[in-house]
Amino acid sequence: MRRSATGSVVDRGVPGRARRALTTMKKRDRSPVPAAPSPAPRAAPRRAARARPSAAGAPPGRVRIIGGRFRRTPLAVLDAPGLRPTPDRVRVTVFNWLEHLVGDLSAVRALDLFAGTGAMGFEMASRGARQVLLVDSNPRVALALRGVQQRLQAAAVDVVQSDWRAALARLAPASFDVVFLDPPFDGDLLGETVAAVRRVLAPGGIVYTEGPAPLAAAALTAWGLEPVRDGRAGVVYFHLLRARPC
Repeated sequence: MRRSATGSVVDRGVPGRARRALTTMKKRDRSPVPAAPSPAPRAAPRRAARARPSAAGAPPGRVRIIGGRFRRTPLAVLDAPGLRPTPDRVRVTVFNWLEHLVGDLSAVRALDLFAGTGAMGFEMASRGARQVLLVDSNPRVALALRGVQQRLQAAAVDVVQSDWRAALARLAPASFDVVFLDPPFDGDLLGETVAAVRRVLAPGGIVYTEGPAPLAAAALTAWGLEPVRDGRAGVVYFHLLRARPC
């Protein structure tokens, strides 16, 4: 072995090309080792996005008829002031009550004085009612109700666009066996309408009411009605009332 001009030890037994490769590797070994990169800072855990609640009290886009020959028929919920459809579970309960109290619904004459989607009236027609009158003061709502009536070919259903007072004034006394009352909650009309429909209610007839508060027993007595069933679903109080014998 001998030393090269640079002082490196050279093995003569190694071919020249290999010696040059060894020299290069040794030079590389003398180069400083780069420092290990510092770990990247850990990102803070992301919080799960919260589902944004829908507007309080916002009605669904549609409801469906739940029983009878028109079962599963969708009914649109229009964006109209005061329109708030009766929840499905409440309708199930109410029609179970009616079928228990009235029995065969095929002879029933029904009035829905604030029809809205028409869910209560079309439900009654779906179950075979003899006559159903749907009343609503909103022209768009009344037009939609007529569209459903024509699509279903529901011959027992009539639609009238009218203020509720004017509609009642045109009806004959004792002309309905079941009356549905679901006035707008912000109108404070429930008491007035319950008292007003007593005239068109047949003996032993039934009034369904829906409102933001329970009805007072003293007021019912004054109107010639007695409570038969009642329930609550969230902020909605609903009742079945029966006409007292005169």
